[in-house]
Amino acid sequence: MKTGIIVYFTGVLEGSVADLQDRLKLDGVSADRIEVIAQNTGHFDISDAWWALTAKGMQRIICMAADMTRMGDVRFTGRELRLCG
Repeated sequence: MKTGIIVYFTGVLEGSVADLQDRLKLDGVSADRIEVIAQNTGHFDISDAWWALTAKGMQRIICMAADMTRMGDVRFTGRELRLCG
Protein backbone atom coordinates (compact mmCIF):
# COMPACT_ATOMS: atom_id res chain seq x y z
CA MET A 1 0.00 0.00 0.00
CA LYS A 2 1.45 3.35 -1.02
CA THR A 3 1.54 6.02 1.67
CA GLY A 4 1.39 9.76 1.19
CA ILE A 5 1.94 12.39 3.86
CA ILE A 6 0.64 15.94 3.91
CA VAL A 7 2.72 18.20 6.16
CA TYR A 8 0.65 21.24 7.12
CA PHE A 9 2.90 24.13 8.17
CA THR A 10 1.78 27.20 10.03
CA GLY A 11 3.49 30.32 8.79
CA VAL A 12 5.81 30.93 5.86
CA LEU A 13 8.46 28.42 4.85
CA GLU A 14 12.08 29.31 4.26
CA GLY A 15 13.68 27.75 1.19
CA SER A 16 12.13 25.60 -1.51
CA VAL A 17 9.48 22.93 -1.05
CA ALA A 18 11.67 20.33 -2.79
CA ASP A 19 14.50 20.92 -0.30
CA LEU A 20 12.04 20.64 2.57
CA GLN A 21 10.63 17.38 1.23
CA ASP A 22 14.14 15.92 1.00
CA ARG A 23 14.94 17.10 4.53
CA LEU A 24 11.74 15.52 5.89
CA LYS A 25 12.72 12.18 4.36
CA LEU A 26 16.16 12.45 5.97
CA ASP A 27 14.51 13.27 9.32
CA GLY A 28 12.66 9.96 9.25
CA VAL A 29 9.31 10.81 7.67
CA SER A 30 8.67 7.63 5.72
CA ALA A 31 6.26 7.93 2.82
CA ASP A 32 6.17 7.30 -0.90
CA ARG A 33 5.18 10.94 -1.52
CA ILE A 34 5.20 14.07 0.65
CA GLU A 35 3.10 17.16 -0.05
CA VAL A 36 3.71 20.40 1.85
CA ILE A 37 1.07 23.01 2.66
CA ALA A 38 2.06 26.49 3.82
CA GLN A 39 1.20 30.08 3.03
CA ASN A 40 3.77 30.27 0.24
CA THR A 41 3.31 26.87 -1.47
CA GLY A 42 1.12 25.89 -4.39
CA HIS A 43 -1.35 23.97 -2.22
CA PHE A 44 -3.85 26.15 -0.46
CA ASP A 45 -5.66 23.57 1.65
CA ILE A 46 -5.57 19.96 2.77
CA SER A 47 -8.13 18.78 0.22
CA ASP A 48 -5.98 20.11 -2.65
CA ALA A 49 -2.94 18.17 -1.43
CA TRP A 50 -5.10 15.11 -0.69
CA TRP A 51 -6.39 15.15 -4.26
CA ALA A 52 -2.83 15.43 -5.64
CA LEU A 53 -1.71 12.41 -3.60
CA THR A 54 -4.80 10.40 -4.55
CA ALA A 55 -4.15 11.15 -8.23
CA LYS A 56 -0.57 9.87 -7.78
CA GLY A 57 -1.86 6.49 -6.51
CA MET A 58 -1.53 6.87 -2.75
CA GLN A 59 -3.99 4.63 -0.87
CA ARG A 60 -3.11 5.73 2.67
CA ILE A 61 -2.80 9.45 3.30
CA ILE A 62 -1.80 11.02 6.61
CA CYS A 63 -1.89 14.71 7.47
CA MET A 64 0.62 15.98 10.05
CA ALA A 65 0.74 19.48 11.55
CA ALA A 66 4.16 21.12 11.89
CA ASP A 67 5.87 24.44 12.25
CA MET A 68 9.35 25.73 11.50
CA THR A 69 11.64 26.97 14.24
CA ARG A 70 13.76 30.10 13.93
CA MET A 71 16.75 27.87 13.19
CA GLY A 72 14.91 26.35 10.21
CA ASP A 73 14.21 22.99 11.85
CA VAL A 74 10.87 21.23 11.42
CA ARG A 75 8.92 20.67 14.63
CA PHE A 76 5.89 18.38 14.45
CA THR A 77 3.04 19.30 16.79
CA GLY A 78 1.98 15.68 17.38
CA ARG A 79 -1.38 16.15 15.67
CA GLU A 80 -2.01 13.58 12.98
CA LEU A 81 -5.07 12.81 10.83
CA ARG A 82 -5.59 9.80 8.62
CA LEU A 83 -7.44 10.87 5.49
CA CYS A 84 -9.37 8.48 3.30
CA GLY A 85 -11.85 8.85 0.50
